[in-house]
Amino acid sequence: MKQILIAAILLMGIVVQTVFAKDIVQNVNLQVTEKGFEPGSINVKPGTHVILKITRKTDATCATQIVINEKKIKKDLPLNQEVSVDVGTLEKGKVKFACGMDMVSGFINVE
Repeated sequence: MKQILIAAILLMGIVVQTVFAKDIVQNVNLQVTEKGFEPGSINVKPGTHVILKITRKTDATCATQIVINEKKIKKDLPLNQEVSVDVGTLEKGKVKFACGMDMVSGFINVE
């Protein structure tokens, strides 16, 4: 009986933690300029849910798309329009983002 009670209490704790647990969400503003993605390097903590807010400010770039192969993301970046890219919750490591031709790139550093 004691074991059942302990198991029930542990299970309730897991359920409560799951219901009330929230990801840390970090919105990151990026611009595409003649220099590429700015900033080109972003730092976040592990477990952070990252949303990129990208505005392409120039036609003088090949970065008219953003591609994040690791997350299977590919989005067009229309001129002077903010595009939200939900990268999701990230674990420790580096996540590369690039233009569609992989000539202009940057990184999300998760550490």
